[in-house]
Amino acid sequence: MGAHAATAGPRKIILDCDPGHDDAVAILLAHGNPQIELLAVTTVVGNQTLAKVTENALAVGTIAGITGVPFAAGCDRPLVRQLKTAGDIHGETGMDGPAQPEPTITVDRRHAVDLIIETVMAHEPGTVTLVPTGGLTNIAMAARKEPRIVERVREVVLMGGGYHVGNWSAVSEFNIIIDPEAAHIVFNEDWPVVMVGLDLTHQALATDEAIARIEAIGTSPATFVRELMDFFARTYQDHQGFDAPPVHDPCAVAYVIDPTIVSTVKVPLDIELRGTLTLGMTVADFRAPAPPGCNTSVAVDLDHGRFWDLVTDALERIGDVDLSATPSTPAEATA
Repeated sequence: MGAHAATAGPRKIILDCDPGHDDAVAILLAHGNPQIELLAVTTVVGNQTLAKVTENALAVGTIAGITGVPFAAGCDRPLVRQLKTAGDIHGETGMDGPAQPEPTITVDRRHAVDLIIETVMAHEPGTVTLVPTGGLTNIAMAARKEPRIVERVREVVLMGGGYHVGNWSAVSEFNIIIDPEAAHIVFNEDWPVVMVGLDLTHQALATDEAIARIEAIGTSPATFVRELMDFFARTYQDHQGFDAPPVHDPCAVAYVIDPTIVSTVKVPLDIELRGTLTLGMTVADFRAPAPPGCNTSVAVDLDHGRFWDLVTDALERIGDVDLSATPSTPAEATA
């Protein structure tokens, strides 16, 4: 296993995402929290097509006033499988609900896989954390294209999977099933993997109380989040029967900010690639204490109140962003 020593100062992360309502909240949390240094935002096909989720990421960056952070588009299809998207949950744009501003951020010319590699290689070993909140295609491709990143990455904290529950099938979660081969690569590389799956994220409900706290902030980014959650609540009620929608992706960012908010258990994990009924299942082995050298963990319990404290605090710190005054400049900061 590579260098993964704790480092002082903010945690450096690359957020690899497919916005997506909850991905949008993850971007805002990462940008607004002082314990996170957002090195790059990369996009991957998932909740919608690559073009749509990339446009959504740029819009969220614009709403949050993010500058100096490269946004790069990555893989537009899974490694092997046919493309699946989640329009039933996230709508035609992938981020239906609020009006979106015209992005003032231009997409980086580099492919997301190359940006991930360059960023990891440019920083000291053990200092960059990968936070994928979509399918794992970009992360798997980066590990295959430049294997040296594996020993340099501090850890991979991903939103995906579930050790007891699925949402695409009885046992498979969407981010895993859309590219199970990529997930298999990521889970089996020799880097620490923390799986923040449905068992945890289904505890991160956007309750009326949580939404009221966000609405009370009164800024344009906070209003944007409330409008996102209004749409998200309706689709989750209609399609999965939730009274309040689970806000999955920011849970992974919250773990990086403060691991005491998300408790984890070290267990062997692997991905089922061949089962007729179980394709895409994240198989967690709880039978005995994890064997020596086990580098995979699952998230188990969420401190709901402290989680929403983080989200609310980040939105308060971002404040109001004057979209009319934001210059249109490329976000092509060097890694």
